[in-house]
Amino acid sequence: MESKSLSASVILSAVLFVALLGLGGMFLPSWGKLELTPPRTVTVVGEAKSQEKSQIAIFSAGVNAFNDDKNVAVSEVNKKVEAIISAVKEFGVSAADIKTQSMNIYQNQEQYYDADGRQKYRAGQWNVSNTVEIKLMDVDRASTLASILTKSGANNVYGPNFTFDDTSEQATALLDAAYKNAQVKAEKIAVSTGKKLGSVVSVTEAGASQQPVPYLRMEGGGGGGGAVEPGSGTVMKTVTVTFELK
Repeated sequence: MESKSLSASVILSAVLFVALLGLGGMFLPSWGKLELTPPRTVTVVGEAKSQEKSQIAIFSAGVNAFNDDKNVAVSEVNKKVEAIISAVKEFGVSAADIKTQSMNIYQNQEQYYDADGRQKYRAGQWNVSNTVEIKLMDVDRASTLASILTKSGANNVYGPNFTFDDTSEQATALLDAAYKNAQVKAEKIAVSTGKKLGSVVSVTEAGASQQPVPYLRMEGGGGGGGAVEPGSGTVMKTVTVTFELK
């Protein structure tokens, strides 16, 4: 009997709770319904390009030496590199635009055969090399700098590799044009789908790209550099933009 009474009590409580919910719905204000749906967006890529004169010339000047004595080889390379850097600074290149690109010191291993015909290795000469990178901001003087590098003791000269300054006014203008290009594309997509373009959700810059410019390679350091023309190349800015659709 006690069990039946408890069950009846539970059922009665449930019925009263449902009834109270119903009455509450009649008197409480209606705030609408909550829906968690992802926003509708469109993602487009905007591009802008222009033909620009090269703005920066980059050279690499390398020195290497071989000697049975490591210290002698290191000293020889250091003296030649110091002479190159001194000549480049005297030419007018800032110290901030000269940096060590690579430095290598290692001992060659020579292969030989002993009296029994067995292949063996023994320590050979020391090979020491040092390469510095020079950034020239006045590209019209690239020919002169190439000549200076080849006459200043460099064994290998690579360059000039022409490039552009991403902080220039042209690059900033291209970035703005690339965004506007993306906006035009997004608006066309919105119209074609019966929507309106909303606010920007995200913008990602893909960086600047440029048409590759061939560079010279001068080996031996015995002669002067040839005539160098900076020329021009195509600079392009790309942005990826996501817009809301209304």
